[in-house]
Amino acid sequence: MVRQQAGRRSRTRTDRKRGRYVQARPTPNNAYDLAFDATLRNAAPFQTRRSEQRKRVAFAVQPGDYMRKVRVRRAANLILFLVDASWSMAVAERMAATKGAILSLLTDAYQRRDRVGLIVFQKDRATLVLPPTNSVLLAQRALANIPVGGKTPLAAGLDMAYQVLRREKLLHPDVQPLLLVLTDGAGNVSMGHLPPQEEAYRIARQIAEEKIHSVVINMEHIAFDQGLASALAEQLACPCYTITELHAENLYLAVRQEMAQVHNELPQQLR
Repeated sequence: MVRQQAGRRSRTRTDRKRGRYVQARPTPNNAYDLAFDATLRNAAPFQTRRSEQRKRVAFAVQPGDYMRKVRVRRAANLILFLVDASWSMAVAERMAATKGAILSLLTDAYQRRDRVGLIVFQKDRATLVLPPTNSVLLAQRALANIPVGGKTPLAAGLDMAYQVLRREKLLHPDVQPLLLVLTDGAGNVSMGHLPPQEEAYRIARQIAEEKIHSVVINMEHIAFDQGLASALAEQLACPCYTITELHAENLYLAVRQEMAQVHNELPQQLR
């Protein structure tokens, strides 16, 4: 994924015969989406030794010369916030920062048609407060009143995030998802018969297996941190950050940093 500039969607590789041709790669014996220019250049040095074949054709190309097009196309991003809304001293600060970050991302992403969603988990359930949208107005309405308090059904929140992201990937195959989990990593409510933490970790591993780029924001105070947020991040195969001063701007910058990290993982040719 590549962030170009404001007003542009992200650029991502695609295996479809759509998108801009940016480079070629060898695909011997496979003529799918052939890059004719690169194939001809690849075959050019061998014309002298292919004199027999050139008695029948003007330019000798063999299956071993085939080069396939590497294409990129514009794809929207989906940023899904998963927020622990169970009762704690920091719940008001956490929700205020999340709301501000969501509105900032929507304003920033409007022209790119990026979308943002929000799931909160508290008491015994997870709630999709804001289905994925690119509408600032809809977000403002949905974020006006968010339920808080109660226990921490971490597994239910992860499960709902998993289902939402899977559905989005089916509906929009080219979408680039980013899951942002704001929690201390401690779950104390199960959906089934497994212990809460074990159940949460099992679902986290499913999310990791789907190759969904995730980030855990550790919400536990440093004096009481038991490493549960880091343990959750390990199951998600993702980084875990602690934001000392949780403000909307800091959270927004953390999201942008992660999107830039995805960009840095791509080959130089696609930047």
